[in-house]
Amino acid sequence: MKSQDPTSQSYFASHPRLWRDFHYVYPVISRRSKGLSIGVNLNVDKVCNFDCIYCCVDRSVTPPRKDVDLDQLREELDAMVSWAGGGEIWETDDFKNVPPELRHVRDITFSGDGEPTSFLRFAEACQIAADARTRHGLDDARLIVHTDSSLLHRDHVKEGIAILDANNGEVWAKLDGGTTAYYRLVNRSKVPFQQVLDNILACGREREIVIQALFMTVHGEPLPDEEFDAFCERLRELIAGGCRVSLVQIYTVARNPAEAYAQPLPNEHLDRLVAALQRRLPDLLCEPYYGVE
Repeated sequence: MKSQDPTSQSYFASHPRLWRDFHYVYPVISRRSKGLSIGVNLNVDKVCNFDCIYCCVDRSVTPPRKDVDLDQLREELDAMVSWAGGGEIWETDDFKNVPPELRHVRDITFSGDGEPTSFLRFAEACQIAADARTRHGLDDARLIVHTDSSLLHRDHVKEGIAILDANNGEVWAKLDGGTTAYYRLVNRSKVPFQQVLDNILACGREREIVIQALFMTVHGEPLPDEEFDAFCERLRELIAGGCRVSLVQIYTVARNPAEAYAQPLPNEHLDRLVAALQRRLPDLLCEPYYGVE
């Protein structure tokens, strides 16, 4: 088990999707990437097919634009990568206090204000990111997509992920529980839970994937033991079916959630969940990422 140093939590507290005059690209210090992650927001309209109770996107504010201009995205990504790679970003007020060990471009990540794979030109956006990575010599940087896994079966998504595969890419697939009832409670989506599981399995048969699981207290109650047992069983079934899981990220709420009753689990509780998972699946790498204290 690898533990994150809780003393550096303040650097992970802010993930603004709009940064200065950029519309699609934003820099964040990511607790899970362990450094600078350059985010790409393909959902500036703030539309998502999930409505997670822990989501930190403020949908009460009207977005300044709703379209995705890929030419502008390309220009913004070039500018951001140049700025970050050249070190100028560490001279800004937002990032001047970031410690040296976090001052590295770890990845370019499709995340943002909704499900990135819902963007019909997702593959083109992936190619733009891949070209920027190559052009700026970011050989060690990964190309990552954060996904709720609901659309991984669609052709335009498979095409985009194939581009990521060829460019040090990773799929980080959401799995926040083990039962349909808890999935509906937390993710509040009309997409069937079985479709999510089937898509994770199919995707993981083609490449190694990361499972990202956010657990929290709901109305003051921690994750029920039986739900965590079900989550572990779903992982066991996925792996038995040929899904290649390189890492399970167990994390908790770190910013203002959509619902005030969704609150972070204590550090020691996350540690217990990680230990319990590794007892059940000892060959599976698992890491905790704590809430901001």
